[in-house]
Amino acid sequence: MAKLCYTFWILLIVLVGYLRFAVSTWWFISQLPLHAVGARVICDNIPGLVGKQKKLCRTYPDVMISLGEGAKLGVKECQYQFRNQRWNCSTLDRDASVFGKVMLKGSREAAFVHAISSAGVVHAITRACSKGELLNCACDPTKKGKSRDKKGEFDWGGCSDNVRYGSNFSRFFVDAQEKRVRDARARMNLHNNRAGRKAVKRFMKLECKCHGVSGSCAIRTCWLAMQEFRKVGNYIKNKYNSATQVTMNQDGTGFNIANKNHKKATKHDLVYFEESPDYCNKNPEIGSFGTAGRECKKDSMGTDGCDIMCCGRGYDTTTVVQTTKCECKFHWCCYVKCKECSRVVDVHTCKGPNVRKNSNNVHRNRFKRWLDGDATRIMTSGSL
Repeated sequence: MAKLCYTFWILLIVLVGYLRFAVSTWWFISQLPLHAVGARVICDNIPGLVGKQKKLCRTYPDVMISLGEGAKLGVKECQYQFRNQRWNCSTLDRDASVFGKVMLKGSREAAFVHAISSAGVVHAITRACSKGELLNCACDPTKKGKSRDKKGEFDWGGCSDNVRYGSNFSRFFVDAQEKRVRDARARMNLHNNRAGRKAVKRFMKLECKCHGVSGSCAIRTCWLAMQEFRKVGNYIKNKYNSATQVTMNQDGTGFNIANKNHKKATKHDLVYFEESPDYCNKNPEIGSFGTAGRECKKDSMGTDGCDIMCCGRGYDTTTVVQTTKCECKFHWCCYVKCKECSRVVDVHTCKGPNVRKNSNNVHRNRFKRWLDGDATRIMTSGSL
């Protein structure tokens, strides 16, 4: 059974590679069961990997499993951050491009995906290091001896997260595809990949444990720990909102600001080349799924409100009964018992494009055909 499952996934990966190779990327790793199949055995069959990525995959199969988890983490966080916007970071099942044609455009959305994916890989690999799951890395070896902060002197101890290893592996693997091309879009992707890695480093926190008589802090043992990935996601989403539109300079080595009134982009900021489409209507050519059928909030003035989400097309309202757990109580020992509570709520979903217009045209055409047919019958019968 296990052999049959392995064969199925290999055939599926190869098939997807042939069908979508033109737009495939390393993000496809997020859709593969590396834990079940094993990283080393499928390294040469993952569509979108370049030579250096395949070599790293074969050499560090344990790290590749963590890298796959990081890719999934990036996708999940992207979908959380954009859950209430027209473009909601939708992914395509069994598609080697993962995000579809929307990534072909040098837009803000592409900038965010590159940054959050790179950050997810750093976070997952660093976490695996600290847990002792990887052969070639462990806790940060540079954090030893004594140091100081605002509260005074402390001893390095515990297990500081080895974010340097996670960041370096992410850079070697994720950037490999872009470094083969070196065109304007590749430079944009490299910049945003680096911004994602720096975002993880930004949220390293010094955590300490006190030692002394009666709990005093006469002696402190401290270590550096990563914060939850949600904080990184929130930070990169803010960078998305304030992203800088740029153009390439004449010698192709850097960026010029497209809008002279905008601040110059730093290494921590996101950059993009092209304005985003409105994502209102379904358009396979640009990878837009449209917002028809999306839930919205009737009274919200934000991007999740029906006015913005539905692009002015209006919305349908359906009354449904929702059942949730409530009045939960802990019973000794040891379980939680809840009641089920039901409530009636209105669910609002966006109308499709031109629904009202098309509906009116149908009625007009039927009425016109009826009139034409009635007039023909009258003339044929000679009643006039």
